[in-house]
Amino acid sequence: MYKKVNTLNFTEEENEVLKYWRENNVKALCMKHNEGKPRFNFYEGPPTANGVPHSGHVLTRALKDVFTRYKSMKGFFVPRKGGWDTHGLPVELSVEKELGISGK
Repeated sequence: MYKKVNTLNFTEEENEVLKYWRENNVKALCMKHNEGKPRFNFYEGPPTANGVPHSGHVLTRALKDVFTRYKSMKGFFVPRKGGWDTHGLPVELSVEKELGISGK
């Protein structure tokens, strides 16, 4: 009654794409293609230095990736460099806790 649907082996497909990207230096070519065009900076701060990554971090990282890819496809030069947010207070509190001190 129903025709059989061929399914993809996603792991195999992903490995083929990654192999193609490596062999053809696709990331460098994309960066070179937009070199000298208007620059789009996207400042980010992934999980804090003392935070444990969770699914919320994955979602925000994926959305940040979407925005930078979109701007790149629209002709902007988008340097990509992931950051690690090390803003003060959470780090300070962890250090105080580890050292057994508190306050100033």
